[in-house]
Amino acid sequence: MTQLKDKVFIITGATSGMGRAIAVRFAAEGASVVLSGRNLERGTEVEQEIKSENGQALFLAGDVANPNYNKQLVDAAIEHFGKLNGLVTNTGILGLGSVTELSLEDWDQTFKTNLSSVFYLLKYAIPEIVKNDNGVAIVNASIAAFKSFPNHAAYCASKAGLVALVKQVAVDYGPKLRINCICPGPVDTPMIWDSAKAFPDPKEAVNQAADATLMKRLGTPKDVADLALFLATESSGWITGSSFNIDGGIMAKG
Repeated sequence: MTQLKDKVFIITGATSGMGRAIAVRFAAEGASVVLSGRNLERGTEVEQEIKSENGQALFLAGDVANPNYNKQLVDAAIEHFGKLNGLVTNTGILGLGSVTELSLEDWDQTFKTNLSSVFYLLKYAIPEIVKNDNGVAIVNASIAAFKSFPNHAAYCASKAGLVALVKQVAVDYGPKLRINCICPGPVDTPMIWDSAKAFPDPKEAVNQAADATLMKRLGTPKDVADLALFLATESSGWITGSSFNIDGGIMAKG
């Protein structure tokens, strides 16, 4: 379990769901991880879980929608672990509502959290990442970048922006940095249940989402962590600027 030995990664959204699974998996593979999230209690739990398995972790509480906090994450990686090899972004909010129903404040906040935060972290992290060989950035987006969902105007638009941003960063910073998008479908995390509130029967909506996959089940955080690990290693050394649907086959159905 040493595929990421001596690597240092920033993992945002690390206090629950996919972000937590990725953080724990990367640490198990030998990476030192700087963990980001807003919930101090949950973040401390993840940090202690990793340390209990002899891993290296540091949790720094804050809001990725704040540009200065993103710089603090980079500074913490350098101060505590001496370098930065990569990052995985996982934060996201739904901003539920159609265009005419959505408030200006919810639209702005959804874009700050889902899209601008990734720009902020990349802006501060890339100069440090490219000092090392084989730099990696992985952006957790969504199949919502390519597929519309009822009352998800801000969410879908912001996730589509991530796909475009990843392509641009790949062009501007290769070959010193590889960057790719993960685009999950319905994964069994708290967010899918929040998303289901946009439907008349939330429980039935989640059941239908699982049944809509070719695999006839929801994805798990482990499924996503497995893909993130592949994209973080030299097993994917000739892949950059790409987006990977991990959705149980939903997008294959058209």
